[in-house]
Amino acid sequence: MAHRIGVIGGDGIGPEVVAEGLKVVASAGVELETIDYDLGGGRYLRDGTVLPDEVVEEWRGLDALFLGAVGTPDVPPGLIERGLLLKMRFALDLYINLRPFVLAERDIDFCVVRENTEGAYAGEGGFLRKGTPHEIATQGSVNTRMGVERCVRFAFDLARTRRNHLTLVHKTNVLTFSGDLWERTFDEVAAEYPDVGTAYNHVDAACIYFVQDPQRYDVIVTDNLFGDILTDLGGAVSGGIGFASSANLNPARTGASMFEPVHGSAPDITGMGIANPTAAILSAAMMLDFLGEEDAARRITAACADPATQVEGTVAIGDAIAALVQGPSTAAGVR
Repeated sequence: MAHRIGVIGGDGIGPEVVAEGLKVVASAGVELETIDYDLGGGRYLRDGTVLPDEVVEEWRGLDALFLGAVGTPDVPPGLIERGLLLKMRFALDLYINLRPFVLAERDIDFCVVRENTEGAYAGEGGFLRKGTPHEIATQGSVNTRMGVERCVRFAFDLARTRRNHLTLVHKTNVLTFSGDLWERTFDEVAAEYPDVGTAYNHVDAACIYFVQDPQRYDVIVTDNLFGDILTDLGGAVSGGIGFASSANLNPARTGASMFEPVHGSAPDITGMGIANPTAAILSAAMMLDFLGEEDAARRITAACADPATQVEGTVAIGDAIAALVQGPSTAAGVR
């Protein structure tokens, strides 16, 4: 039976890299039934649409969502990010952002579990006397015991499937309320996982270790804002943003989880055929793994690391990876 996937090519290079991801999935022998959604900055500029509620309801019935990139320079900052990406995360309860980082030549192999629906991105705050010399802006950070604990438990479970070590990253010496909640929750849950070693880093120290000693890490768990920043740094130290894949997960599967590369829409190279689709292809592999297609996911991930696929050009890279992942049922594909 084909997996029903919502596809959001989006803006800039998004449609280009998504096309290569779907091509590689087809070559791996996995059948997808895709439903295209015209959303992003371009759609907003045409008719003012960002993310209709009825589309969100459709997504609840899908197996997964595959996103390329959204955003254009002509759209005000934050409009698409909050109106599409954050609305999607909140409405579908995509409370885990999972980012793997692997670079064999530097012996880097770790992943970050980022809480994805709370923290500074929850939208608490506002303006007072906006536009005047006495303007005030507040931006709160929302942290609940439920939200923190389910994220921490996911990270401990993940560590058990890897090398049995989990590091909490926060800033407990200054953020004494949210940091205290995270640290207490982490320590209490850790007592239920005696086989998993633990550590704590302040976020500023973690930034140094990411650059100087990333090999120390197995699984990291952190809050929404710190995770956003750390994962971009992780991409930079593990091969570049063109290899940075991600999953926005609803582990309870009460809504479709979403998978996307994190390189953005790159409007300066749109249509030039030079965007690296590897991050999108790796994100597609994460999607397949989540859908139970572990063998295809493994073959795609291995092919992305093969030197034979280190060629130039969006389509050429996709073709090279697809050639290495030919599955036993290559007649199956995208319809």
